Amino acid sequence: MGRTTILLASASPRRSELLRQAGVVHEVRPVDIDESRFPGEDPAAYVLRLAQAKAQLLWSSLEPAQRAPVLAADTTVALDGAVFGKPAGRDDAVAMLSRLSGRTHQVHTAVAVLHASGAAARVSTSQVSMREISAAELDWYWRTGEPCDKAGGYAIQGRAAIFVRHLAGSYSGVMGLPLCETWELLGTVPGLTVGGADE
Repeated sequence: MGRTTILLASASPRRSELLRQAGVVHEVRPVDIDESRFPGEDPAAYVLRLAQAKAQLLWSSLEPAQRAPVLAADTTVALDGAVFGKPAGRDDAVAMLSRLSGRTHQVHTAVAVLHASGAAARVSTSQVSMREISAAELDWYWRTGEPCDKAGGYAIQGRAAIFVRHLAGSYSGVMGLPLCETWELLGTVPGLTVGGADE
């Protein structure tokens, strides 16, 4: 990555970890927005709107002299038109995972980049197939503490990997930041070098 620091509009430790994995120099600058879904809003359009809104909010909050390229992302789990965000508690997490059990669902993650010369965004959609999950397993998984802050109530990179039978798409996208799309978007930022000798 070049020497310019990216501002990450997210408090997600997983997104920060993925950026570090890719060698992207960044600074965490989380923002809070209303994440309510519009009635009938398509899940992919929903995450795209939220990612763009997060990027715009952070950009607008910066003094001109402080501005650097902003990166934002949003993830949701979708099944049969319903979206599953972070669970409100145990019952919510168990209900989500019970619906995902034995089914194939979609994970949509949008990435938005905003900088002085413009903006761009992409959506990564993956298909995740889960095996049947027993009630005892659901109770055990909740007690691990892992589902609390995860879209859909699970972390594919964690203990929930034992539930996933098949993944078609982006593993990092299901984690919360599709690195392929992110790398390509950062490559469009003027003056920002990705890859090569600067890493």
